[in-house]
Amino acid sequence: MRKIVVQMSLSLDGFFEGPGGDIGWHQVDEELHQHFNDVIAPMGGFLSGRVSHELMAAYWPTADQDPTATGPEREFARIWRDMPKIVYSRTLDHADWNATVVHEVDVEQVRKLTAEPGGDLALGGADLAATFARHDLIDEYRIYVHPVLLGRGRRLFPDAETPAGLRLVESRVFGNGVVLLRHERVR
Repeated sequence: MRKIVVQMSLSLDGFFEGPGGDIGWHQVDEELHQHFNDVIAPMGGFLSGRVSHELMAAYWPTADQDPTATGPEREFARIWRDMPKIVYSRTLDHADWNATVVHEVDVEQVRKLTAEPGGDLALGGADLAATFARHDLIDEYRIYVHPVLLGRGRRLFPDAETPAGLRLVESRVFGNGVVLLRHERVR
C-alpha cells in the first residue's frame, strides 16, 4: 500500500510561507536539497494543488540548464520532470509536465490510487494538504523546521475538529540548523 506523504518546510513558529507568499526564508543548502532528492526520487508521483504545481512548473522544467544550478538542483529538475503528477484544480483543464488534472478530491479515487503498485505519493500544497487531512488521507508528515521566526504568514495546519494521533519515526538535524520531524499516523 502506497503512503501519502506531506513534505513541507515550516518556520519555528509554524508558518509555511511568510506575508505575501514569501518563502525566501527557506534555508535549503546542498545537504538538505540532496536529502530531498534522495527521499523524493523513489516516490511514485506528486499530488499537488494548482498553485503549487504552477510554482514548480515555472522553474523546475529547465532548472538543470541553468549554469548556476547546483548538482542537487539539476538532479531535482530531472526528478520533477519525469515524475507523474496529479494536479487538483477546479479551474485548470490541462497541465504540462507529465501531469493529469483532477477537479475534485474523491476519497475513493485517492484510496484506489494508494492501492496501486509503486512508490509513495508526495502531497504538496497547504490547501490540498488540509483537504486530504480532513478526509484522513495523510499517512506521513515530513516537516522541516527552519531556524527562523516569521511572526506572521500562513500556517500549515488549520484548526481541526478532532486530534490526530501521530508517532515520531525519525528526526534529524541538518548542518544548516533545519530539523526534520517525520511522523506517521497512528491508525
